[in-house]
Amino acid sequence: MSIAAPIPSSVDDPLFEPLVDPQPRTGPPLLAVVTGASSGIGLELARCCAADGCELVIAADEPALHEAAEQLRAAGAAAVASVQCDLATAEGVAEVIAMIGGRPVDLLFANAGHGLGHGFLDQAFDDVRHVIDTNITGTLDLIHRIGRQMRERGRGRILVTGSIAGFTPGSFQAAYNGSKAFIDSFAAALRNELEGTGVSVTCLMPGATETQFFERADMLDTKVGQAEKDDPKEVARVGYRALMEGDDAVIVGWKNKMQVASGLLTPSSTKAAAHRKVSEPGSGSD
Repeated sequence: MSIAAPIPSSVDDPLFEPLVDPQPRTGPPLLAVVTGASSGIGLELARCCAADGCELVIAADEPALHEAAEQLRAAGAAAVASVQCDLATAEGVAEVIAMIGGRPVDLLFANAGHGLGHGFLDQAFDDVRHVIDTNITGTLDLIHRIGRQMRERGRGRILVTGSIAGFTPGSFQAAYNGSKAFIDSFAAALRNELEGTGVSVTCLMPGATETQFFERADMLDTKVGQAEKDDPKEVARVGYRALMEGDDAVIVGWKNKMQVASGLLTPSSTKAAAHRKVSEPGSGSD
């Protein structure tokens, strides 16, 4: 684990203005916290923040995080601090909180997460536990700590990266899909609880995206691992816009929207069987 130097304090109560607004944002820079920011959707979300001149605290479990920090500084971020840590652990979450240092967080992107391919009983349970602790436990821990501060302050925006996988029983990705079902539901519930507080919660629900996800999940030999996927830049752009406009949830791409809509009328057993066809090990060679 490693922690870079802290960044300067931001000023309280900046104005929230979306990236898509044609007028440049005025006032002090927003402080944004982005997890899972070393690559993929997380890095692209951080780029959106950098383009808006935000101060950034970014976290991930990979050394590439520090290279990402340099890219974000070059992209226009007011300042960037990087925290390489395991967000599946209480210690990792505490390191992120320590880097924030009590400063008011304006934007929280709870994006860290990873998958795990193969059948549940064929997986090492330590690996299963790490998926659950990263995708659920660590995510909720961070949201709980930062969300309380936002509620007390009376303003803030939280983006939680869920997935359309949460709508489908994930044969050969059972723990991952189950974790995203939890996150999709949790985000909607938390948003309702925070009504009238000045704090919004947005759930970003992408489909398969061109990131390191399938390599890390050992799924490159599957149909879904080999299929064409969505562009993480577009996913992040849509998610960032939804966050800044205070939307409740956003599914990225019309094909993913159709898949979710049709799935609401499809029995779980049918969806699980369809998922097996694209996620079973070796399915990519069929």
